[in-house]
Amino acid sequence: MGLASKTRIGRLLTVFALPVDDPELARSQLAAFSKQIPLLYAILTINALGLAATHLATAPPLLTIGVPLCLCVACCLRGIYWLRLDVSALTCHQAVGSLRTTMRLVGLLGAAFTAWSLSLYPYGDVLAQCHVAFYMSITVISCILCLMHLRGAALLLTAIVVTPFTIFFICTGDLVLIAIAVNLVLVTCGLIAMMMRNYNDFAGLIRSRKILLDRQQEMQILSDENHRLAYLDVLTGLPNRRSFLARLDETIVAAALGPMRFAVALLDLDGFKSVNDVQGHAAGDELLVQIGRRLEGLATRKAFVARLGGDEFGVILTDFGSDSDIIAFGQEMLGLLRAPCLVKETMVAIAGSIGVAIYPEAGLTAEDLFERADYALYYVKQTQKGQVVIFSENHEDIVRRNGRIEQALRRADLEQELEMVYQPIIDTMTNRVLAFEALARWHSPDIGQVNPQIFLPIAERRQLIGQVTETLLAKALQAAKPWPRHVTLCFNLSACDVMSPATMAAVQRIVLASGIEPSRVEFEITETAAMEDFTQVVTSIGQLRDLGARIALDDFGSGFSSLGRLLLLRVDKIKIDKSFVSEIGHSRTAPSIIRSVVGLCEDLGIDCVVEGVETEFQRAILQGLGCRSMQGYLFSKPISSSNLAALLVEDGRATKARPRIPVTLP
Repeated sequence: MGLASKTRIGRLLTVFALPVDDPELARSQLAAFSKQIPLLYAILTINALGLAATHLATAPPLLTIGVPLCLCVACCLRGIYWLRLDVSALTCHQAVGSLRTTMRLVGLLGAAFTAWSLSLYPYGDVLAQCHVAFYMSITVISCILCLMHLRGAALLLTAIVVTPFTIFFICTGDLVLIAIAVNLVLVTCGLIAMMMRNYNDFAGLIRSRKILLDRQQEMQILSDENHRLAYLDVLTGLPNRRSFLARLDETIVAAALGPMRFAVALLDLDGFKSVNDVQGHAAGDELLVQIGRRLEGLATRKAFVARLGGDEFGVILTDFGSDSDIIAFGQEMLGLLRAPCLVKETMVAIAGSIGVAIYPEAGLTAEDLFERADYALYYVKQTQKGQVVIFSENHEDIVRRNGRIEQALRRADLEQELEMVYQPIIDTMTNRVLAFEALARWHSPDIGQVNPQIFLPIAERRQLIGQVTETLLAKALQAAKPWPRHVTLCFNLSACDVMSPATMAAVQRIVLASGIEPSRVEFEITETAAMEDFTQVVTSIGQLRDLGARIALDDFGSGFSSLGRLLLLRVDKIKIDKSFVSEIGHSRTAPSIIRSVVGLCEDLGIDCVVEGVETEFQRAILQGLGCRSMQGYLFSKPISSSNLAALLVEDGRATKARPRIPVTLP
């Protein structure tokens, strides 16, 4: 057999084949076919009974009663089967099996009905014989139409019925019957052609629908993934800030419908930035992942845990008994954090602080609850680091006071209301004034004199500190112009200042425009500020040093600076925190620490200043420890620029005796 013949046979077999490799098409064929197959069996049954009735008087009972009864019972049973069949419950494999069974039954019943019909032809008159021809013609056409969604079955039925029908009636030699046979062939060919086109269109539609459904599924998967990413923190796998705020809104709505208390807790990690800066961002990310896993274990139906950003986490706690239950839950969270973490083969100790706001006492809106929990967190980090604090009425009073201060600060004419006072730094060996530290003061026409320890943190938290810093620096530089060249201006920069490239650019611009040599300006940066973002701090310090200014590390010892960090910062001066001085008379460790810091500064070629000296006793001990430069109330409280003349001489030299400094109220 040639290749062309094999190809034609293969195509022919393909026409009769079931869509085994296309389960979706098989299911669709079965679904469409199942709606028409009961009609097919009804047509067969009714037409067969009609043909049998016209031959009752002439044909044997076997052909008029026995055979048609058996065939009609088979058709009724199959019709009932199809009426009761739930096609949607079938698997693709079962659908293909059902189609295969249908193909076999079509062939079997087609052959049986054809044989029975032709067996009735010898009985009866011409009209009865024409009835046989008509019955077979109209029935096969009806069956082809009913089977059009199952191409193989329709073709098989055509071959089984039309072929013997045509041969049989052509062989009769009767012109009318021959015409009927030819007519049936032509009509059948037309129906087959129409059926083939419809089938191809049907199959194409099913495949197009499958492609469309696949694409819709892909789009849904992509949409679900986007939704998941939008509400999930990629690093830790916890819900993110957006998810937290959405859940908070939902919880507020639920609480408003009935008496319900719930808590919003904000957790901030203590010591995370040092890990992030010293070991790198990869280590910081790994640490956050481990912390996220620990906190995820606390997440229940009553506790919604999320990462809000950076090293801050949030919890919405519902259905608790009392405030002590909240404290206990918070302590459990902090306990999980205290367990050491293994990061890049290094054991890292971490801790945390938690601020809590309770609905409805602390607020009725998400904004109020979040703000008060944030304030409670700020308060605990300033006063009780490592603990859990619930926002209280006392905090509410502070928040209201801070709110008034914030509003006054926003309305303030900073140029008119802000002023500077100056506290000298003394060389205790020569009683010479080395520098003046500029300290901010604010007198508001609305609320009066405001403590700088209150309004400066508020300015930092509300992103107002940049304007304050620029105004104060310009005033301090203006006041320092008449000072002798050996007297340095010391000016404090906040953590927000050194984190802001815009503020640092403004600081450089103001110094250059002042007319004062940058080498006479010393910028003090607290040790805590240096820990906020060590990389940015190093960048900012580098910009100031390039300008020609000096750098001092303020409040040294109050944070957790390492020697490596100290070397990277390249500071010119270290100011020992006053907490060590206050303990110097009754602490064994304070003098040793101060002596070590003084020795370190001498080895590194760094100046050293001791802050907070208030008594002659402290001065004597400090001098015995090697300290020379000091600052504190013993020498002077902060004084206004108009009273600085008593400390300065015309030739820029210090007096032989320690000057008696006029003291003004701070």
